[in-house]
Parts: sequence; C-alpha cells; structure tokens
Amino acid sequence: MSRTLAIGDIHGSLAALKRMIEVVPIRDDDFLITLGDYVDRGPDSKGVLDWLIERHRGSRMVSLRGNHDVMFAAAPYNSQERDIWISVGGVQTLMSYGQDGVIATLDDVPYEHFNFIDDDCVKYYETEQHIFVHATVDPKKPLSEQSDETLYWSKLKDLGPHCSGKTVICGHTAQKNGRPLDLRHTICIDTWVYGGGWLTCLDIDTGEYWQTRQSGDFRYRHLAE
Repeated sequence: MSRTLAIGDIHGSLAALKRMIEVVPIRDDDFLITLGDYVDRGPDSKGVLDWLIERHRGSRMVSLRGNHDVMFAAAPYNSQERDIWISVGGVQTLMSYGQDGVIATLDDVPYEHFNFIDDDCVKYYETEQHIFVHATVDPKKPLSEQSDETLYWSKLKDLGPHCSGKTVICGHTAQKNGRPLDLRHTICIDTWVYGGGWLTCLDIDTGEYWQTRQSGDFRYRHLAE
C-alpha cells in the first residue's frame, strides 16, 4: 500500500538520509515529501542535493524550499545575503564542494543545484487533509496569501489550527529533545539532526515515524507514545 512520507530538515546530513532509506525502507510507490533546509551546518550538502536531484527523476516526490536553501540560492547574486549565509552554515556547505580539505567557492557549485532549489522546489504543498510547509503558516490566511517570511522563516507557535482545518506538517523549528512536536493541528518534524539529534521520517497517515543519526543509529516510534 502506498504511503505518504515526510522527511524533516536534512541540513547536509547525507549519512542519516541514506540510513533512513535503508531502515524505512522507502518504496517506489511511496509518495515522499521533503520539507526543506537541505544545505548548511551538516557535512555533505552537495551529496544531499545530488541525492535529491537523482531521486526526483521518475520518483513520486515533492521537495519544499527552506530558508537555508533560499539563502544558498541567493548567495551568488547578493553580497549581503552571501555574508549572512556564510555565517549560518554556508562554510560547511562550501567545504562539501571542495576537495582534499580545500574550501570551494560558489563558482564550484553546479548550476543544476541552484536550478533545483529555484525551479524544482516549491513553497508549500497541499493535499485533501494536509498542508506541508518548511516553517509555519498564518492560521487565518489561505496558502495563496501566506508571506515568504511566514513560510520560510517564522518560528512555530501554537496559534491554533489553520482555517482550512487541515493538519500542517512542518520543519524549521528544531526540536532539540529529538521528538517531533505534535500539536494535533500541526506536527513539526525538525529534530535537529545536524546538532546531535535525529533525522525524522513521518508516515502522515499512521503517525509512525523513523529516526536516524549520522552515526547510523536508528529508532522507530509513534506520535501517540
């Protein structure tokens, strides 16, 4: 039976992502939704983007754009944006494009990586029962009226259910205790993989979730626990 699976903020943690694909495992008929922040802070942003681009070829998949991805894509064109990006994890991203410990420059980043973020990733995704966003939503506004500030940058606060009545699945606001935050109307699955936490993959219909670490550690739980 096909599942809808959401994966939280990856942040360059390719080893945890590959481990996740092994332990779930994610099947060809599953519908996969990644919630953004593919780059920065972790050790292999290049590898994560390579994996996502390859996975998008013929797979049932939607990838959202996160605030770190927005900064990364803007860095070649705006020096102020580039300086901010460097200070919040851009150094680690450039290191992943280098060789033999030498840090790369933005000129070393393949065009298809920027193109993937700009053209293939989306601001949000909506189904009959769920809304998927990177950061959060204004509960009083339909998706078409949400600002970029809200969708990419705002921290999650319990402001009640969205006006659509749909459950919001998001990342961005790191849950440093390693467990998804379940507000019933909103579920946050950024569980701080780059900071010693976990990468989370949630089955949105059953509430089951799998978690992996860069070290290869794995655990399986349920939102009801």
